[in-house]
Amino acid sequence: MQNCYKAISKTLNTVVGGGLLFLSVGMPASADDLTPIEELGKKIFFDENLSIRKNQACASCHVPEFGWTGADSEINAHGAVYEGSLNGAFGNRKPPSSAYATLSPIFYADFGNRLLGDDDVELADDPLFVGGNFWDGRATGWELGNPAADQAQGPFLNPVEQALPDAACVVYRVCESPGQGQGQGQGPVQGQYAELFELVWGSQICAIDWPNNVNGVCNQTDGVVELTPQDRNKVDRAYDRVALSIAAFEASTASNAFTSKLDAHRAGLYEFTAQEELGRQIFRGKGMCSACHVGTPGPGAAPPLFTDFTYDNLGVPRNPENPFSVSNPEWRDPGLAGFLETVAGFVEYADANLGKHKVPTLRNVGLGSCEAVEDGDDCIVKAYMHNGYFKSLKTVVHFYNTRDVKASCEGMGIFNATEAVALANDCWPDAEVAENVNTDELGNLGLTEEEEDALVAFMLTFSDGYLAED
Repeated sequence: MQNCYKAISKTLNTVVGGGLLFLSVGMPASADDLTPIEELGKKIFFDENLSIRKNQACASCHVPEFGWTGADSEINAHGAVYEGSLNGAFGNRKPPSSAYATLSPIFYADFGNRLLGDDDVELADDPLFVGGNFWDGRATGWELGNPAADQAQGPFLNPVEQALPDAACVVYRVCESPGQGQGQGQGPVQGQYAELFELVWGSQICAIDWPNNVNGVCNQTDGVVELTPQDRNKVDRAYDRVALSIAAFEASTASNAFTSKLDAHRAGLYEFTAQEELGRQIFRGKGMCSACHVGTPGPGAAPPLFTDFTYDNLGVPRNPENPFSVSNPEWRDPGLAGFLETVAGFVEYADANLGKHKVPTLRNVGLGSCEAVEDGDDCIVKAYMHNGYFKSLKTVVHFYNTRDVKASCEGMGIFNATEAVALANDCWPDAEVAENVNTDELGNLGLTEEEEDALVAFMLTFSDGYLAED
C-alpha cells in the first residue's frame, strides 16, 4: 500500500524502460507538431479497430470538438450512457472528459493535519482521497505512474465498452494496424502504424509469436489468446506501451490546449465582458465554486484546471433514464466507495465516501453546447455529472443554488423525475445516495437568476479554441 501515498509530483514524469515520458503542458501546437509518441497515441485513440466489432474508438465517446466527451445530443438528453461495441451493452456512467486527465495526480490518501488552534493539531480520522481518473478514481496511476495511462487500459477490455476479450487482442490489432476504422470527425485511420509503434517503443515490441487462430479468438467475447509465458510477458509490456502512448497524446497540446478566453485573459489578450466578470466574482465568492474548482495553478505550473482532484457527493438525483438504472431500479451508484471496497487498507473508509464522485475539471465544460453557440448551429445537448442527470450548465448552477430550497419531488408524489419534470414542477428529486451529501458548499446559495447566468457565462470562457482561432 505504499503506492497509495506517493507524491503528486511523480504524476507528470513517468520512467518507462529507462526512458522518460514527459507529459507536457503548454501553448497549442498543430497536428503536424505532434511528437512520434503523441502521433502514435492519436492513431490509437481514433482507431475503431481496437474494439470487438471494429466500430468503436476512444474518440467515439471522447470527441474533441465537444470537450472530449460524448457528443450525441439524443443520448445526452436522456440516459447519457453510451452503447458499447456490442449492441445493448451499456455502462452506468456518462463519459468523463479525457482532456487534461493527464494532470490528475496519482491516487492517494491525504491523512493531513487539521488545525484546531495555534498550537493544537489533530490527525484526521478519515483521509481525504485525491487524484486518480474515472469518476470513482479506480484508474489510480499505481500501475503505470500516470492515472491517464491506467485509465486508457480500461475501455479496451471492458465488456460494455470496446469489449475485446484479451489484452493480446489490442496488441495484435495495433501491431497489425489495418487502419480501416473511422475516427469521429477525423476520417479513417491512415495506413499501417505498426512501424510507428516500433519506432517509438523499439523494434522488438511486436516480436510476438501469434497463434494461427488469434484473429478468430479476438472476434469472440470470451476468448483467450494462447501464448507462451514469454510471449504473454511481451504482450503485457506492449499493452502498457499502448496505454502510455494514449496518455502522451492526451498530454499533448492537441488535448491540453489551454487556448480558452480565460487563458487569453490571463495573457492580457481578452477582456471579460461585464457579465463574465460578474460571474468570475461570484465563482470566487458567493457561489463558493472555487471551494472545489480551485483557480490556483495546476500541477507542473500549468494554468488553473478548476479542480482540487478530490471527491464529493453533491446530492445529484438518480437519472431515471440511465439504461443501467432502468435495468437495475434499486441500484445506487456508490462512487468512490465502490473502488475503496476493493483495496486492502481502504475498505474501512468506504462508508464515509459512499456516493462521492471525482470533482472534474471545468475546462471545456461548455464546449460545443448550445448554451455556448448563439445561433444554435453546430451545437449539442451536453450531459453533466457522473450520471448525466443535468442537461445544461444553467440547470447545474440552479441546482447548486436551490437544492435545499425547493420542495422534494418525491414529497410531492413525483417519482423518477427527469430534469425536465423537476423544472416543470419546481422541485428537485432526492439525492441518488443520501449519505455524505455536501451541505456546506451548496444547496442554498441565494443567487439571483442574473447571478446564475453570470456564472454560466464565466464558465463558458473555459472552452478551448479561442486563441487558436484568433
